[in-house]
Amino acid sequence: MVNPFRSEADAYRFVWLTIGYFALIVAGSLVSKWLGLAIFVVLTLGLLRWMAIRRREKPVQTATRPRSAEDEKRILVIANETVGGAALREAIKSKSEGFRVEVLVVCPALNSPIRHWASDEDAARAAAQDRLDASLGRLREVGISARGEIGDAEPLQAMEDALRTFGPDELIISTHPEGRSHWLERGIVEQARERFAVPITHVVVDLEAEREEIR
Repeated sequence: MVNPFRSEADAYRFVWLTIGYFALIVAGSLVSKWLGLAIFVVLTLGLLRWMAIRRREKPVQTATRPRSAEDEKRILVIANETVGGAALREAIKSKSEGFRVEVLVVCPALNSPIRHWASDEDAARAAAQDRLDASLGRLREVGISARGEIGDAEPLQAMEDALRTFGPDELIISTHPEGRSHWLERGIVEQARERFAVPITHVVVDLEAEREEIR
């Protein structure tokens, strides 16, 4: 089954449009049952046409910028709660060997739907910034110089924004293990591979296992 929604923002818009759809039908029916029926037919045909168009649309392919030298490499890292994980640090370190690397770590400011619609993002951005600062400090401890920024709450949009401005040679997506990762449940990694023309590495960070090892 093809999912017509490319992002949570698309899904939220669809929910509000659905509410408006039924409200208009009810309002028309109160005036006349024929008016209500006419509104139902017109809106339903419009909705079906929109969904068909969305299914036919090809994903956006965002290309990388050419390297200025063969020994240079730009790595884009997308992570949220797993941003400070040891497995992610090791992956970045491994991919940096033999290159003069420029690393950008983007931490999406994940938020609840209610807070997102209320434009209440301060707490989410502050929490993401704390995780990001801690991660950059740990990368410096293993000799990797990196900069970071807070990305869009929607991870795919955060990736696209960074790909356009940073132009990486490689993208690393870090998630929790299967069963504990909302990104994996939503198919974020697969959608990113379909959408972006850049090599993508998926790194699984098991924070619970890392904490047990420390104990």
